[in-house]
Amino acid sequence: MPRILIIDDEKAIRHTLKEILEFEGYQVDQAEDGPAGLDLLIQQKYDVVLCDVKMPKMDGLEVLERARTLAPDAAFIMVSAHGNIETAVDATKKGAFDFLPKPPDLNRLLITVRNALDRSKLVTETKTLKKKLAVSTGKGSEMIGSSAALGSVRKAIEKVAPTDARVLITGPNGAGKEMVARQLHQLSPRANGPLVEVNCAAIPSELIESELFGHEKGSFTSAVKQRIGKFEQADGGTLFLDEIGDMSLSAQAKVLRALQENKITRVGGEKEISVNVRVLAATNKDLLQEIADKNFREDLYHRLSVILIQVPALNDRREDIPDLVQKFLQDIAADYGNKPKNISAGALKYLQGLDWRGNIRELRNVVERLVIMSDATIEEADAKAFAGK
Repeated sequence: MPRILIIDDEKAIRHTLKEILEFEGYQVDQAEDGPAGLDLLIQQKYDVVLCDVKMPKMDGLEVLERARTLAPDAAFIMVSAHGNIETAVDATKKGAFDFLPKPPDLNRLLITVRNALDRSKLVTETKTLKKKLAVSTGKGSEMIGSSAALGSVRKAIEKVAPTDARVLITGPNGAGKEMVARQLHQLSPRANGPLVEVNCAAIPSELIESELFGHEKGSFTSAVKQRIGKFEQADGGTLFLDEIGDMSLSAQAKVLRALQENKITRVGGEKEISVNVRVLAATNKDLLQEIADKNFREDLYHRLSVILIQVPALNDRREDIPDLVQKFLQDIAADYGNKPKNISAGALKYLQGLDWRGNIRELRNVVERLVIMSDATIEEADAKAFAGK
């Protein structure tokens, strides 16, 4: 259900708009002034914001300007009883979707809200497609940093990528194992083929075989049509099995057969299908211990680990943190449609001294939080207040 926020200091206007929009099936929240509206934008994702221009404490144009960082995907519709062309142009320049006179005409209001929702949906779909494109092409997979630990990983990738050797990538969660897989694919002769990623930990054990090998229509209750599995989808390219340590033993046996024979059989099928796939795998688990605990097949381990690449934890490459932070500042600014924020040397030094158990993923989240909560320059005081340690 689309979610709409109304920011207006006039209680009667808020309630009237709320009743109209809820009758149309939207979920509506209210804020009596700018600061209260910004607080809600921090706490909740909104598709559309109806914001009055003239308000005490903070006018609507300032709310709009600040919200560009807090809620870059929300479509702002500015409303004012004192509107003029100059104000409307100023609001548009600051990122407003539209400008309506107050009180707004009901039909125009509903049409504008629907158009704003369509725009928000397109923005979300475009971002999703861009992320999928980056995964399939290997773009956005660059590894940032100049540390010796990362240099060793780069050298291993350069040597292994041109071959068809299977690679087992190990390292803690959030360290960048998927980046290594994408680099291996991008630098390989298979770069023009598909890169298909499977998160084995995210797929229930009863569905993993269908996900990997596909199934025939009628092979089980919900199999209403034939499905092509990830092995077939990756034919001619690379299949990346992330978190393979979480794969069920029965699925492991079928993966082992696929690696041995370069053939798969769909669930419920009898026909053998030849596949030409390079398999990369990754795990944060100690697979040798998993083998000892009877949770992982030793023969599959040896099939997967022709080459082992260990991705270092962020705590082992702290000298890369300044470069990573600058990259994240650029990426976040591009996502939000803003200029990148600056960060002080003191703030960087403070971040370098923290314990990054969540590795690069955690650092990215902290940088985004700092971008949202800080002013033009991220200072050391901001890092201490919002780094969440």
